[in-house]
Amino acid sequence: MILIGLKLSVVLVLLLGCTHHLVQGTCSVEHCTDPTRCVLSKDQRNCKCATGYYGDQCDKDAHIKVMCGRDYITVSALEDFFMYHNVPLESLHLSNKSCRAQREVIHGVPYYMSRITKEKYLVCGGKQLEKNFTHISYSLSLLSDPQVTGNIIRNPVIKIEYKCIYPYIRRVSLPFPVVPFSSETVMRVDELDATIELMLYTDQSYSKAYSSSPTIELRDKVYVEVTVTEPADFFLLRINKCWATQSSKPRSAEGLVHTLLMNGCVNDQTVVFLNESTGHPGRNGESSTVRFSFDMFRFTSTPHDLYLHCTVQLCEPDDHKSCTPNCKSITKREAVRADPALGLLSYGPIRIEMPDRAQSSILMTVVLPVAAVWTVGFFLIILITVAKAGSRRLAQTEEH
Repeated sequence: MILIGLKLSVVLVLLLGCTHHLVQGTCSVEHCTDPTRCVLSKDQRNCKCATGYYGDQCDKDAHIKVMCGRDYITVSALEDFFMYHNVPLESLHLSNKSCRAQREVIHGVPYYMSRITKEKYLVCGGKQLEKNFTHISYSLSLLSDPQVTGNIIRNPVIKIEYKCIYPYIRRVSLPFPVVPFSSETVMRVDELDATIELMLYTDQSYSKAYSSSPTIELRDKVYVEVTVTEPADFFLLRINKCWATQSSKPRSAEGLVHTLLMNGCVNDQTVVFLNESTGHPGRNGESSTVRFSFDMFRFTSTPHDLYLHCTVQLCEPDDHKSCTPNCKSITKREAVRADPALGLLSYGPIRIEMPDRAQSSILMTVVLPVAAVWTVGFFLIILITVAKAGSRRLAQTEEH
């Protein structure tokens, strides 16, 4: 699994009241002059403190803070805020009463706080996750038990509702389905499927993809595109490695292997990254689409058809540093992301085209020279035979 950095927002609601109906904390009407701290009722007979403030004049800031970390969620408020409402520490808890609040002194100031890990979210009474296409929300409530005296309750009950909203890009798991001619892989991101597709195109315009197994001549350009199709234009995509094999199995030990990209960097001198919009040289990992080309080749032994395999990884939209490979030196290049989680795409077969003119050329250069040798040899034999016959007749004439 891969943990990706966070962008988040916080939603906070503070409720004070009795056990049957919840109302904001009350304040003195004559002192309610700042609408950011206190709010008058419509009839202007009552006022209540705005969220985060308390006191008879709503002039005290409770310093309620929510921290949404990678693996934890924390809410805290001044101890004085709870003491003003006669709420003891031992009465504070999350929806599950076993998840109690603690007292902590920060820079000499005492706070009451609750901190839980993501693993304990549901155990501590976290609400059902709210999800949409791009974000996921964690909602919790910090509650105080009602202070019962006999059969009555006089002090208010505190309920702080808070929420952390994370982008929907946390953990990636890796199923690797392979579909010929438009290979796709699905990288699981929490409960969102990020679909990545690999295709080969007929030319540098990237306007027409091959709809069947492509046949390409040696040294012709092979135009490759890897892109995140869902969600579109959200992730940064980095191709970590691409290699060609004689087998459809990417990890097979059988047959020959040729590496095109290694650690996000060029490993074959004919490989060129292309900018998605301009077609000019581009970079790996700068957008949700990566394009590159290489010169077609074949293996020295049969089968000459080849299969292309690429491993990819996803990065947070503003995490350019992690997604852009450093290809200046081997040491730095190999140090980039020691063990990233990768998705795999496989494409093929890509067939080698052997033009008729090439076969004719081979025929002319091989067959014709052999035929010429046989022809010259045949005439030499005839000449030698004629010469010998002439020599015998001459010898017989001299004897007579």
